[in-house]
Amino acid sequence: MSVHSGSEGEIRSGRLALLRDFRLLVYLFIAFRLLLLIVYQPILMGDTERGVSAGGDLSYFHGLGALADRGLLPFRDYWSEFPPIWPAMYVLVAQITESGGQPNYTAFASVMGLIMLAFDTGNLILLRRIGERLHGRDTGLALAWIYAVLLAPAVFLWWTFETMVAFWLLLGLWGLVREQDGRSALAAAVGGLTKFVPLILLGVVWRFRDWRSALRYTGIALGVFALVYLGLIAATGQMGAASLVAQFGKSSYSTVWALIDGNYTTGVFGPVESRLDPAAATVPVGNPAVIPSWLRLVVFGGIGLFAFWRTRRRDAQGVVAFTLLTLLIFFLWAQGWSPQWLVLLIPLILLCFPERGGVLIVLLLSLIAFTEYPLLFIRTGDTGGVIAGPLRTPFVVLVLVRTAILAGLAFVLYRRLRAPTVEDR
Repeated sequence: MSVHSGSEGEIRSGRLALLRDFRLLVYLFIAFRLLLLIVYQPILMGDTERGVSAGGDLSYFHGLGALADRGLLPFRDYWSEFPPIWPAMYVLVAQITESGGQPNYTAFASVMGLIMLAFDTGNLILLRRIGERLHGRDTGLALAWIYAVLLAPAVFLWWTFETMVAFWLLLGLWGLVREQDGRSALAAAVGGLTKFVPLILLGVVWRFRDWRSALRYTGIALGVFALVYLGLIAATGQMGAASLVAQFGKSSYSTVWALIDGNYTTGVFGPVESRLDPAAATVPVGNPAVIPSWLRLVVFGGIGLFAFWRTRRRDAQGVVAFTLLTLLIFFLWAQGWSPQWLVLLIPLILLCFPERGGVLIVLLLSLIAFTEYPLLFIRTGDTGGVIAGPLRTPFVVLVLVRTAILAGLAFVLYRRLRAPTVEDR
């Protein structure tokens, strides 16, 4: 009997060893996404898109990249709402994937997806490493498995470039928890040149480092960022300056602010032709804001400063929690919400709430995001992309519930950050 029990124990241990093999998880992670690409190849037939990229933004960016065939480049000939790394990438990929001098969307979307897959594999590795440092080896590996089977990251890497933004944010955070501030600052700078969000790490540094270290970090991050942008604006003039402020001129969308303003559309900038006019970069497409952006900034900036000064916890878990809190305050302040922002939230929520509750929050936010888009917005073809009629009530409910969840998470994180650890006392 004892021999039989021992054999069963060895078999059970051997099976569990499969789950402890992180390399196997990486293989499964990559293979699943590659097989999706093979089975559901991205195809654009006229205005109809099929495959893994259907419903995303890649067809739009492919059109912008194809403008290079007419000698039109971002920042020089038309403004871009995003910093230079992403526009440079979609122009380069659009050009190298042309077939016989003609745009090839299937090749473009496939190459973009493969690039994002590389970044998402990096996200998986960073999530595991940060999770191990914060919660131990077993929890770090468990968080990686959870991330690997979630739908949202697997979908969005074929839709947009938020996966790359998340990588730079997590890489910068990994540098902070390891106290490698120089590397973290460079990651934040590159992230800021991809999308502005990773620069929130500057606030984290000023809270968790002495003023000399924080000043050095800020000098590196903003120095690299400013050097690139100043050179870009000097070379491109009006279009470069318009690109820098375009994101802040958007009308509200998919937030409580949008409900107040009466804007029931996604965050669009209008036709591509409008990008040729630098003045159009700051002209809102929808209704103007009822509550001015400066007033929202004062309110949420005040909330952020309050949390900044009242935070007591100063360990690695506090660094990650404060990063998520800062990100949540930013999203609650912002005039718009994009479903792909889940890619930024998911790893941080898992790291801050490495338990069943945290996973359920991620699942609920994913359900809300995909119900908003594409489930509701895909049914707005007859109304020009405007949520109207019977779709309006569920849309309003989803926006309010999502906002309540984000606000609730922020409050819980603030309470955690108020309690110092034994080492901090």
